[in-house]
Amino acid sequence: MSVIDIIQKSKSVIIDVRTPEEFERGHVKSSINIPLKEIFKRVEEIKSLNAPIVLCCLVGGRSEQAKSFLNGRGIECYNGGGWMDVDLLVSQCA
Repeated sequence: MSVIDIIQKSKSVIIDVRTPEEFERGHVKSSINIPLKEIFKRVEEIKSLNAPIVLCCLVGGRSEQAKSFLNGRGIECYNGGGWMDVDLLVSQCA
């Protein structure tokens, strides 16, 4: 399933894995900020969201790292790439 399918067809959660400072400069309106360095210790919190997760960052590198880690823990998640790309997809689906 593609990222746009996840955003369009499900109640997905968007997690931005950039630093809080980067997040404050701009982010997807509905996203939550869990910096990459915190992903590892917040697995149970992320599991409790009970929804497919779309990860984003600046260009997709950090979100790919987070995806690989979370997929390895049985969490359904997708790399959305850069946050501006995800923001565009969300606005197209609204």
